[in-house]
Amino acid sequence: MSGDRIRGAVIGLAVGDAVGWPAGRHRAALHAPWSRRLHRELDAFAEEHRVTTLPVPFALNQPTAPLRAGPSDDAEWLAWTLLTAGRPRAEAFRQLVDTDGGAQGDVRPIRGRISVLTALDNLAKGVEPPASGHDNPHHFDDAAAVRAVAFGVLGRDPTPDAQVTNAGDGVLAARAMAAAIQEAVASGSAGAAVEAALAVLPPETAIGHNARLALDVARKAGDPFGAIPALDAALLDHVYSYGVGAAQTVPVALALVETAGGELARAVPAAACLAPLADSAPALAGALAGACGGYEAIPEGWTASARTLAGCCLPDLAGRDLIELLEGIA
Repeated sequence: MSGDRIRGAVIGLAVGDAVGWPAGRHRAALHAPWSRRLHRELDAFAEEHRVTTLPVPFALNQPTAPLRAGPSDDAEWLAWTLLTAGRPRAEAFRQLVDTDGGAQGDVRPIRGRISVLTALDNLAKGVEPPASGHDNPHHFDDAAAVRAVAFGVLGRDPTPDAQVTNAGDGVLAARAMAAAIQEAVASGSAGAAVEAALAVLPPETAIGHNARLALDVARKAGDPFGAIPALDAALLDHVYSYGVGAAQTVPVALALVETAGGELARAVPAAACLAPLADSAPALAGALAGACGGYEAIPEGWTASARTLAGCCLPDLAGRDLIELLEGIA
């Protein structure tokens, strides 16, 4: 397995994470609460007065560093998974419950997907996996798929980890991402990586159906950017309020990376164009494309910006360097 492609998978995910518009919102959590409250007030003012100039995350008199281009939630949860992959998964998550003051207090220093926070609550109540992931309102989201990149580069089964927070399509997405990343790291082939993912996605499941549909749509378009309107029409119903459903984000990532020929600079910007999925589809596409092309193929400006974690979701990881974290793995 290529150490360069392992680094490419991890930094590729961080690059995609940074590219999506939600990264700025996540990183703004490092600022004082009043700034985010003012953001909401400005948004409400724009709605009330029909103003088309919409607010973006801002610093005012606070440090601007958190709002510079850089990774946020997905990269931090991937790093945490790499650091804890050798431990029983329920035990690793249970340590987060202890860190989080029982996971049910008024102050929650840890930020994560609804599936993750619900799983932490379940563990605090004594609910063990797989029930902690099954009895979960967001069992279908892609939190485990993001973490599965770690198991892909390590060549391990992501299922025990995924079952802590997810079920159904959420677990299938983790298996698909791990299989695709493992194949991409081994061969560098986007086509082979996609086939490895499809092999673990039954066609009768929502994610299996969508993956094959997304690939068909993207192949007909023949270009990642050109495929965006068709992918929007085929996969996004614009009904639900959270764009992190594994049955949408993982298929989009697979389709765009294959159509891009494994080129990160083509796949990731295209994924970011699907705004409803921008919280994770660019990160997943970046991980897979990075595993195909390797670390050396990622633009230097992005590797410099994506290496250092902000600690916006897992405060203990603030300042950690992803490349240093991979020493001994890559």
